[in-house]
Amino acid sequence: MIDHSYEELRNVILDLLAGRESGPHELYQYEHLKIGVASVFDKRENDSSITRYRGGGQPSLSPADSELFLEIFWGLFREGIITLGMNDNNREFPFFKVSEFGSQLISEGQAYFFHDVSSYEGILLNEIPNINETTLLYVKEAMQAFKTGCILSSSVMLGVATEHTFLLLIEKIMSNHSHSGSFENVNSQRTILGKINKFKNILDQNQQSLPSGIKEDLDTNFAGILSVIRTFRNQSGHPTGKIIDREQAYILLQLFIPYSKKMYQLMEHFS
Repeated sequence: MIDHSYEELRNVILDLLAGRESGPHELYQYEHLKIGVASVFDKRENDSSITRYRGGGQPSLSPADSELFLEIFWGLFREGIITLGMNDNNREFPFFKVSEFGSQLISEGQAYFFHDVSSYEGILLNEIPNINETTLLYVKEAMQAFKTGCILSSSVMLGVATEHTFLLLIEKIMSNHSHSGSFENVNSQRTILGKINKFKNILDQNQQSLPSGIKEDLDTNFAGILSVIRTFRNQSGHPTGKIIDREQAYILLQLFIPYSKKMYQLMEHFS
């Protein structure tokens, strides 16, 4: 009997909930989703070792997979991807449905599709193979906090990673004598916001010398995204009482990817 990893099981569950895969039943009960997962594995692997219900001919998961399935199901509930109940007449478990937030999260239209720390890290490393290890540590912490519902912590950690990436860019420029003179006033600024604004002013004045690939969407992927992430980070990091919701936090995690990619393009240019 084949056992599957947590990641394999979760990916199949998300494929079913997003409609990328189908099972023998409509997905509004726990057991139906479980049978659907087994059916997908059966179809993909065409493996006769997958257990089948007696007389029903339907595939079922191994005992180990069943335990993981239970864990993943309630994890999806905690993350707000699914809610309990199907309608007003069936409000409780084992009925469930995909939430509006969950529908957006698992849809194929997402620019970057991720649902846990490992999938998010994989996208980052694919887009920015040389991403700084310290930055990656904070970003993974942000994703882990998001996954467990700690949205304030997630936005703070993401803000730290965002500012750290910017400071790495400044460090790279200042280590190159060909460019350091043009940007020397950046380090004279006392605050991170002052450094950002001064750098952006100097960069704007020298934008004609930048390669076309870097100039493309520069304002959006650098200043625009940096401002958004810092704003939410500051709101979360100070006792303002303002709390962002899960959708906003998820969007910030997405925005960090093109921001970081643009920053590393600048690092390469100025190295």
